[in-house]
Amino acid sequence: MSLLGDLMGGGGQGGGSLLGVAGELIERAGGVQGLVAMLQQHGLGDAVQSWVGTGANQPVSPGQLGQALGNGGLGGVIESMASKLGTDPQALLGQLSQVLPHAVDHLTPDGQVPSGTGGVDLSALAGLAGKLFG
Repeated sequence: MSLLGDLMGGGGQGGGSLLGVAGELIERAGGVQGLVAMLQQHGLGDAVQSWVGTGANQPVSPGQLGQALGNGGLGGVIESMASKLGTDPQALLGQLSQVLPHAVDHLTPDGQVPSGTGGVDLSALAGLAGKLFG
């Protein structure tokens, strides 16, 4: 399946799409605020700040993202979601390293991390595929 197909696809709960995986990671980390804090603690501070800010998003490599997520206790989520998508964790990290910066950027439109640890509204991410590929 193509990256666009992965973004758009997935089950009704969003669990089968990259946006669903991004949403799951954000939710498991305690919301956007929790994910940003966790990635900053595990070596991706400058990159994550660029995702939140209003400028260009700095890239991260799949290895950097995998290490930060693993060190932050979310490695199991990657393994589980890769299995659900029928791919290996490294391939999923490769795709997430492209999508997650845009997801965080999309969920922080004013350059501010929203407070609170509420669940992620996947419909807030739904317009992201159009922005990425529109």
